[in-house]
This record gives sequence, C-alpha cells and structure tokens, in this order.
Amino acid sequence: AVIGRAGAMAAAAMVAAAGGGDFSDLREIKKQLLSVAERSRERGLQHSGKWAAELAFALEPLPLSELPPPPVLTEEDARDLDAYTLAKSYFDLKEYDRAAYFLQGCKSQKAYFLYMYSRYLSGEKKKDDETVDSLGPLEKGQVKNEALRELRVELSKKHKAQELDGFGLYLYGVVLRKLDLVKEAIDVFVEAAHVLPLHWGAWLELCNLITDKEMLKFLSLPDTWMKEFFLAHIYTELQLIEEALQKYQSLIDAGFSKSTYIISQIAVAYHNIRDIDKALSIFNELRKQDPYRIENMDTFSNLLYVRSMKPELSYLAHNLCEIDKYRVETCCVIGNYYSLRSQHEKAALYFQRALKLNPRYLGAWTLMGHEYMEMKNTSAAIQAYRHAIEVNKRDYRAWYGLGQTYEILKMPFYCLYYYRRAHQLRPNDSRMLVALGECYEKLNQLVEAKKCYWRAYAVGDVEKMALVKLAKLHEQLNESEQAAQCYIKYIQDIYSCGEVVEHLEVSTAFRYLAQYYFKCKLWDEASACAQKCCAFNDTREEGKALLRQILQLRSQGETSSTDVAAPFFLPASLSANNTPTRRVSPLNLSSVTP
Repeated sequence: AVIGRAGAMAAAAMVAAAGGGDFSDLREIKKQLLSVAERSRERGLQHSGKWAAELAFALEPLPLSELPPPPVLTEEDARDLDAYTLAKSYFDLKEYDRAAYFLQGCKSQKAYFLYMYSRYLSGEKKKDDETVDSLGPLEKGQVKNEALRELRVELSKKHKAQELDGFGLYLYGVVLRKLDLVKEAIDVFVEAAHVLPLHWGAWLELCNLITDKEMLKFLSLPDTWMKEFFLAHIYTELQLIEEALQKYQSLIDAGFSKSTYIISQIAVAYHNIRDIDKALSIFNELRKQDPYRIENMDTFSNLLYVRSMKPELSYLAHNLCEIDKYRVETCCVIGNYYSLRSQHEKAALYFQRALKLNPRYLGAWTLMGHEYMEMKNTSAAIQAYRHAIEVNKRDYRAWYGLGQTYEILKMPFYCLYYYRRAHQLRPNDSRMLVALGECYEKLNQLVEAKKCYWRAYAVGDVEKMALVKLAKLHEQLNESEQAAQCYIKYIQDIYSCGEVVEHLEVSTAFRYLAQYYFKCKLWDEASACAQKCCAFNDTREEGKALLRQILQLRSQGETSSTDVAAPFFLPASLSANNTPTRRVSPLNLSSVTP
C-alpha cells in the first residue's frame, strides 16, 4: 500500500516545516508539535505524543485562526476508518491481539502501523508476563518476543518497496534493535528521522544505540530544530555534560524556558556531574511547577540519598505513593528510602517490584546490585549489575559495581577490566581512577598505579585520598622526597578546603614529614610537624619522642642542616600556575592490561 497522495503531501509538509535548525518561528514550531502529538496518539505512541504535548505547552498559545488543521484523509483512510476506530479502542484497553485481528488487511498507513504495532506489543506483553511468572528477578530470562521474526520479514519487504512512512520506519527499527541487529537499526532510525523529523521516539531510540562521540560524528542527521533536542539528550547520555548544558541553555534562550522536560534534563545533567546542590535546587523547583510528576523522581531520590536527607526522602516516597504506587520510579524511591534506613532486604524487595513492573528499567537493576552488595550476596549483585549493563552499556555505576564485587571476591584481574570500563565512561571521575590505582597496586604494577592516583588528583579528587595513596606508593618505592611532596600537598588541600576529615591520614602525613625532616636534619620543620603529631591520638607518643630527640640533639650542639633544601615548597609539577586540568581524556592503559 503506497502512501496515498494526500498522506504523502502531509508527510512532505511536516518534513519541510521541521527543516532548518533555527527557532525563529516559534508559532510554526508549536503548530508542528501539536500536529505530531495528535498523529502519535492516533498510532498509540503515547510517550512521543506526551513529549510533543509537553513541549508545545511550554510555548505561547495559538489563536484559533492559526491552529493546525485536522489531518487530510485519503481514500484508504476512509475505507479503513471503521476497523481502525474499533481496533484503536481495543488497543487503548491493551487488548493487542484483538486489535490486530480487526486490522488485518487494512491498507492505509495509519491502520497498517497500528496492526503491526499491536502485534509487536502483544509479543512484548506475553514475554514480560512469562518473565515475571516463571523466573526469579535475577535469573537470566530466555524468554523471547515470538512475534519479532515475522514482523521483521514483513516490515523489511515493505521497506525494500519504500512503502513505510516515518512511523513505520520507527517500528521497523525497534524490531531490528530487539533482534540485536544494531547496525541495521541505526540506519533505519536515521532514515525515520529524515522522513519524519518531528517524531521524538525515533530520535530517542537512536540515542540508546549510540555508544560514543565518534559514532555520532558519522551519522548523517536531518538539519532540523529537533536535532538540537537530540544532541542535548545524547550529550547528557554520553556524559558530555558541559556540551549538554550549553545546548539546553540555548534551547531555553530560544523560547522553551517553561519546558518541564528541559528543566528535568538539566537537573539530571547536574546529577551526572555530581553537582548535588544545584541538581537538588532544580528538582525542588521542578516539583513546584509540576507537583504530580513521577518521571525522574528516582534520580531526585538518589540525590536525597547521597545527602542522607531522610525527612525529605520520606516525604517524597509518601507523596509518590499517593500519586501512583505501582510506578517503577515510585518503587525505586521507596527502595532508596529503606536503603537509607539500612533496611536492605526491604529495599531489594522494592527494586524487585520495580523490575516486575518493567524488566528493562536500568536504575532498578543497578540499585538492586548495590543492595545485594550491602547484604554481602556477591553472586546476586553480579547478576543484577550484568542485567543493568545489558539494558544500557553506558551505565558506569554498573561497571563500577562489578569492579567492587570482584574486589570483594579478591579477583583483581576482573576488577581491573570493570574499573577500566567505568573509567572510559567517566574519564573525569576520580573514584574510578582511585579504584583503578588500587587494582594496579594489588597486581604490583606500581608505575600504572602512580599514573592513576596522579590523574585522580588532577581531575579533582572527590574523596581526597589520591595524594595519600600516591605518597604511600612513593614510600614503598623509597622515593622519600616525592612522598614528602605528596603529603605536603595533601595537608595543604585538606586545610585549604576547611573540611573536617578523618584524622587518620592527616596524622599519617604529619608523622611521615616529621621523620623525613628529622632525617634531613631540618630541626625547625621536624619539630613543627612533630608538634602537629601531638594533636592526634594515634601519633601523639611518636611526636613527643621525636621532639625529645630533637631537643637532645640541639642541646648537643647539632645544627640544622643547610645542605638539604627543605621541600616545604611545591615542586614544579604541583605549583599554582600549573594547576591540573579538570577535563582529561581516559587513560590509555591497554598496554598493561593482563
């Protein structure tokens, strides 16, 4: 069934209208959004319809004379109208097989899409039901969507004959992705974006298949304003947060300042770079604007969890429970609440409930892995993290979690592999680098360990541990001057940020420096550090002993050495004008991987 002439004209009009990546005519953009929202809803694509409607709502209302006209009906649409109307009512009630039965033989694009989509969703529903019924939440499901192969055969025939519209291409791409034919799926989604640039679903599917910036460069995407939304989203996914925030800011400036979608994406971006205060304030603002919103609230709860904000997390959990307790996000929020209260069995139960509602929900797999780690159930944790990676290979938390699990199992080679994957996804996250360094240390690859610790310090060490670990490595290798320099820098860092830290490492640093200066016969510096040692319980006695020794040597007439320069200055590599950059590419450690 070739697209009817009127249908083809409508599609061409939408492509032409979406063309050009500028936002000068917001009224035209609003018309397009309202039109595509309606077309998506007619085909049962609820999420794409909702996305377009939310975006349209953020723009100024249109006068009656400028509202988009209803879509033009073709001969085929008129013939299929009764069957389509009946089937769509069954489809909305999730009676997919029944809908497909009444749509057999329909020729119009809209009815044909609904026919194929009903068959696809019927297969997915049966697969999910079977997964939930027959398997524990962690068993690897061998359940497949039986309809996929047939759908692929039929859709590929239509595709070759160039009889698929933008929505049909989108469905064909989804079927290919489900069959793990990633390369073919990407090509089809790009084609769908060219044919119907306004359909957000195709762009979103494309986002899930692109694994790095290189892949993005080689895609020939349509030059439309929708591309800006796509790029902002993919940059967030690929952890290119600065670029993402710039894109979102330019979209706000273009006239989308009221869009709750953009506000939530900015909050997620700040969450990804661990700017927790900023992310929390944006989420609080978002909840004022859209108090019954459930989307992204699991991310909000992660932030409250990290900050240990029990009352706020409790309020959020109760609030979401009142709105809809059987939503995946609600279950994750409640799981986080119990986890914060150290009720890990209960937390795991809620994450399992989330996965029964949606087995492809990434966040729940990762969080469940964390809970099993807390309960010391390493095999269950490994399975949960593996599921998370299957759902999304870009989830650094799952790779990092697997690294931690294998660390507990004392399998450093495995650890190294998983931590490296996490580091490649988050090159500027010091936690991954410190974990990598510890791995190399265990494998006695000390040069690589030193590189990792130094890089962790260079990108902005979150936990303030990299310099101490580096200093201890230098100690081990009898590189006393470098060790002293690291300890000096560590002490300066700790005191400059005015944090109250565990005294253990500060006292270790002062003890080492006191002994180092003592060996160098620098009595003033040695006694200054020894006095500092006296302030800590674990080094008090050593500090006093050293002070007595210095006093004794001074009374015997030993003068302070002038030959050895006191390294109470910063070496060139650590000086202020050579501040380490925050933005670095991943370490190339492939040459030393076992």
